[in-house]
Amino acid sequence: MNVECIVLGEYQTNCYIVRREQAGKDCLVIDTGLDGETLIRYLQENGLNPTDVILTHGHIDHIYGLRGLESNYPEIKVHIHKLDADMLTDADMNMSALTAGAFAVKPADELLEDNDTVKAAGMDFRVIHTPGHTAGGICLYCENYHTLFSGDTLFADSVGRTDLPPYGSMEQLIKSIKEKLLILPDETKVYPGHGPETTIGREKAYNQYLQ
Repeated sequence: MNVECIVLGEYQTNCYIVRREQAGKDCLVIDTGLDGETLIRYLQENGLNPTDVILTHGHIDHIYGLRGLESNYPEIKVHIHKLDADMLTDADMNMSALTAGAFAVKPADELLEDNDTVKAAGMDFRVIHTPGHTAGGICLYCENYHTLFSGDTLFADSVGRTDLPPYGSMEQLIKSIKEKLLILPDETKVYPGHGPETTIGREKAYNQYLQ
């Protein structure tokens, strides 16, 4: 698995471009950040073909680049958990109504549920529903590659906020992490929605929110 991270927009959102191998051209995009132009330019300059985009949740800083992605790659398939689906089409729910410009796009192509498997760019990604940051927040686990994309659920030394609309629950978030993520092998590499990568073992041992 080849994972490339582009940090996009003023909220420093991690956008991941994932390929089965470095020489491959088909890729999966995980979250799009706020800066769609930079994402499109990167894909075009490297001759990549994004077949799918999976959104870990529906906040604006993770979905704004979707409009440009769909315009430039009309065949791309969009996936989001069913409980966050309305955040794509509702500016109040995705928080863009609080900024200078309300943002909405068409509904997703596939609505996800816990334990679904998304097959994209020759790889399998298991959906782990981890509510707390948002109702439909998810992580994506690739067992064969010992890799987890954790969105805004789990960060290095921290966890996701629960005070953003639509309001979440810290109790639920911690429960999601402890019951669904910390049971993964310690060596599992974690690629979060913001900040540096980490591992399950490191967070289990040192993350103050999980003690």
